[in-house]
Amino acid sequence: MEEAYLELLRDVRRNGVRKPTRAVLPSTGQKIDALSVFGRQSRYDLREGFPAVTTKRLAFGPVVHELIWFLKGSSNIAYLKEHGVTIWDEWADADGELGPVYGRQWRSWQAPDGRTIDQIAGLVQGIERLKVDPTDSIGRRLIVSAWNPSDIDDMALPPCHTLFQFWLTEGRLSCQLYQRSADLFLGVPFNIASYALLTVLVAHVTHVEPGEFVHTIGDAHIYTNHLDQVDEQLSRPPFPPPQLAIDPSVTSLDDLRRDQITLVDYRHHPTLRGEVAV
Repeated sequence: MEEAYLELLRDVRRNGVRKPTRAVLPSTGQKIDALSVFGRQSRYDLREGFPAVTTKRLAFGPVVHELIWFLKGSSNIAYLKEHGVTIWDEWADADGELGPVYGRQWRSWQAPDGRTIDQIAGLVQGIERLKVDPTDSIGRRLIVSAWNPSDIDDMALPPCHTLFQFWLTEGRLSCQLYQRSADLFLGVPFNIASYALLTVLVAHVTHVEPGEFVHTIGDAHIYTNHLDQVDEQLSRPPFPPPQLAIDPSVTSLDDLRRDQITLVDYRHHPTLRGEVAV
């Protein structure tokens, strides 16, 4: 399962074009280049296990807390800070605000007529409709977008994972993510785990089986300060994937708790660290 991600790393390491970026290393203030390719897709069959990378340690707790935070519809990092998650600190203002980022768009998209649209609730309702009538046109419209052009200038960071679509067939639920920009070493293992988790959770609350997570990327890149770590990671043989356990008490995507989600039998190689470019 992990081989799909490792092959993407190999591809960009071998074939990426070196490009300057706007990103800066916080430790030095130095701008950093990236090796970049455009347009790639990887697939992860969730029936084979959970796609947590094993060639380095995945910080699964922050993955879960960030997804819970998205599903709460929050744009303030207070919940993350409360649970020791610092991944959004670099972009938040002094009050912890990020502007109308992911969760706000998922749960309360502002319509021109003043309404707010809960895209996640609509997604779950659409899947339930499709279970009753597999010919319902909603089956090709199970889409959630974080890319709201009218709000981009007010966001601390325009959404990298911009849009995802669900697909239900033969009782199995799959998800495809379109990600406009992807930091392959630091960000993508996190993104894969987050959207695989979302897929399993949506399948769980709608009483269907998880299918595939399909990851489609626009600009896939490795920052040049991560090249040594990537080479080390690619030298490591992956372990079998872990399993994901969801507490049976979970019946809704609202009010999720970290202790209701468990990664089982997760074997991994040692942590590989790299400074995030912002």
